[in-house]
Order: sequence, then structure tokens, then C-alpha cells
Amino acid sequence: MSLLAIDWASTGIKAGQFILSFSILVVLHELGHFIPARIFKCRVEKFYLFFNPWFSLWKKKIGETEYGIGWVPFGGFVKIAGMIDESMDKEQMKLPPQPYEFRSKPAWQRLIIMTGGVIVNILLAIVIFIGITWVWDEENLPVKNLKYGVYADSLAKSIGIRDGDVVVGYDGKKIENFAPLEKQIILKEAKTIDVVRDGQEMHIAVPDGFGKKVTKNKNMGNLVFPRYPVIIDSVSSIAVFSEGRLQPGDQLVSINDQPFQFYDEFDRLKKQYKGTTVNVKALRNGDTVLVKVLDNKDGKLGFQSKAPGDILGVQVKKYTLLEAIPTGFTRCWETLQNYIIGLKQLFNGKQDANDSLGSVISIGNTFPGVWDWEKFWTLTGIFSIILAFMNILPIPALDGGHALFTLYEMITGRKPGDKFMEYAQLAGMILLLGLMAYALGLDFWRLFKK
Repeated sequence: MSLLAIDWASTGIKAGQFILSFSILVVLHELGHFIPARIFKCRVEKFYLFFNPWFSLWKKKIGETEYGIGWVPFGGFVKIAGMIDESMDKEQMKLPPQPYEFRSKPAWQRLIIMTGGVIVNILLAIVIFIGITWVWDEENLPVKNLKYGVYADSLAKSIGIRDGDVVVGYDGKKIENFAPLEKQIILKEAKTIDVVRDGQEMHIAVPDGFGKKVTKNKNMGNLVFPRYPVIIDSVSSIAVFSEGRLQPGDQLVSINDQPFQFYDEFDRLKKQYKGTTVNVKALRNGDTVLVKVLDNKDGKLGFQSKAPGDILGVQVKKYTLLEAIPTGFTRCWETLQNYIIGLKQLFNGKQDANDSLGSVISIGNTFPGVWDWEKFWTLTGIFSIILAFMNILPIPALDGGHALFTLYEMITGRKPGDKFMEYAQLAGMILLLGLMAYALGLDFWRLFKK
């Protein structure tokens, strides 16, 4: 992939959103450990955003704690005295336990300290989803409004869906909103996609392994798109006209005498004439007008068409703060459920890890190329839930691993030895670093094979 082909402005905006989101999540997660540690009078030696092998981008010591920013953006940490963590400070552990050390505290206090980060991430996600529901209206495109049906991409057509079909559900279950269809097909492992064609309902069989293909195809777009006519919303000042002008409200009906009804047909046709001046016919106030306009090298005619929702009609629902609270809890729970289902599908082979896994590069690419606060907070809420779930897994080096050993101590009355904890921490770190390296390698492979 050529570096010149990268849209650096868009990439910079994505990176900015990712860094801000990640910083919020990591700092609040680590505060979840820091605050109870200080309440229980543990000495916290370091509080860092990102990791700092060899050097720090910034650091400042305040009291007993060194606050800083590392240069490896894979997380963050608090170093609590007397705790075996990623710092692997073995020398400290050789000394007699001190009253201010983590290892000197009762098991129940250590458990609260270790699970504090996960608890904060869950609470943060709930607050974010409540805020999103309250501040931004919920907009959905009802299936009943798809009066022109859908445009099916090649993958959808391969199983029998046709342009003009109206998708009404899956496995006999009716759907009201169009947007989550693809996600439902993957997560619910749909056996049929139900469509209405020429007034008759049909059930399109979904073959085994189709979910993998949908995931692999995700960078190319959705399975089906709403069909809608080409109606101009605005005209760019850089559009080049040699005869007449397009105006907002014009409905385009042909290009170089080739007629079309819908945007997907127009999109295919205009790509044939890149870099040339084309004749475009449009309907304007009941009349047909002819306009000659340059179809530039990017295949664009210099106008912005109306969005599908503006033409077909969206359903808008507003929430008061009290109404947003239960909805926020529900969205949080659904996000966690969907993530767990996705992980199960990875392990049972219904999804391919090579297509589904990714590192910070993949995560950064989920943010839009323009600054969108609603999208930003939605993704931050989702990642907060994922961060909480991943950290509570009973893997040494993660919060869940430490919590598991502490629960074992509380139940049996026997504390795991320091040597065992060191080896467990090392094994967990090797496993996590291996997974991170694998995910990063997949991202680089995807970038360079484009």
C-alpha cells in the first residue's frame, strides 16, 4: 500500500479520537485501582497512562507517587508497593512485608483493589450509554419505510437476495429497524433471511459459514443497503458545469442517456465516465432539465445527495433523563452479550480469528474520519465494556487472575506463595504479549496486502 494513497487528514482525526478515548478508559480504569489502594493506606509508587519501558514521555512525582505518560500505547498501570505485577519488582518482594504494602492487607481489601478497575469501566459504560440516550435522539430506519426495497451486494446475491427485495426478518422473526440486520445475522447465526419479493414473502436459506464471509466482507460494506432515488441535497462550489447547473432538490434520472432509478445504479454508471464531461438529466419542479458536468477523476460530480433516511423517513425517539437510565443499562448489557457471543464464535470456529482480531490499528480504524461526538462516545462505551470483560478473565497478569488467587486464599485460608505468583505473572504476561503481537501482525498484514 502506498503512503501517498493514505488520507492523512482522516487518519489523523481517527488517531485523535482513539487516543482520547483510550486515555479516558485507561486513566479511569487505573483510578479504580488507585483510589481503593489509597483508602486502604497502600503506597502507590507509580500511576501511568501507557507503558514506559526505558523512558517516559512525561513524569512528575507528587508525594509518594510518580505520575507519568509512557510511550507504548497498549494500556497503563499503577504500581502498588508489595504487589507482584507487570513491573516484576522481585527485589521488593524479598524484603519483609511492610504495613503500607499490598501483600500486608487483608484479602478482602486486596480483592476490592484488584476489581476496582473493572467496576469503574462497567459504571463508566453505563453512564456513557445513559448520556448518549438522553443527549442524542434515537433514529431508526423502519423496515416498513423501505418502499424501494434494498440493493444487495455480491455476497447477498450469492445466497439469492435480489435488488428490490424488502428484508423483513430472519428465522421467522420480524424486525422493525433495518440498521442492525447484518449484526443480527452474524450474532444470532440466522438460518434464513426473510424477504418480501413481488408481494410474496420468501425465506432465503443462509448456508453454513456465511457469518465468516460476512465478517471478511465487512470492509466492503453491508450485505444490503436501502434503495433510494438520487436527490441532490447540496452542490459543491468546486463542481464544474459546462451547461446548466444542478440544484438542491433535483432528482437525477439518467447519465449520458443511460436511465437509472436508484443511487446504486447511478453509482455504477458514473464510474464508467471518470475524468470526462457527462450529460445528466434531472427532474426539477415537474420538468426535465439537461446539465453538462465534469465527472472528476474520483468519479464524483460535485454534489451531495440526500441520505436514505432523509428520503425514506426515519423514526425518531426522544428520551428524558429518567427514561434514558434503564435504556442505558439495557444497552450496556446487550453490548456485553454481543461481545461474549462473538468470542464464543471465535472459539467454536464460526468466525475466523484472522478476520476478527485486531490491535490498536483496527480499534483506531473503527472511529470515523470526521469528528463525531455521538460515535466517539458510543465506541468509548463499547470499549469500556470490552476492557472490563477482558480484565476480569482469570488469566495471570490480568485483574481477574489476581482476583482468582485472592478468592482462593479467602476460601481455603492458604495464600499462594510469592514464587508461584511471580511465575504465574510471567506466564500471563508472555501469553498477553504473544496475543498482542499476533493481533498487531494481522493488522500490518491487512494494511500491506491492500
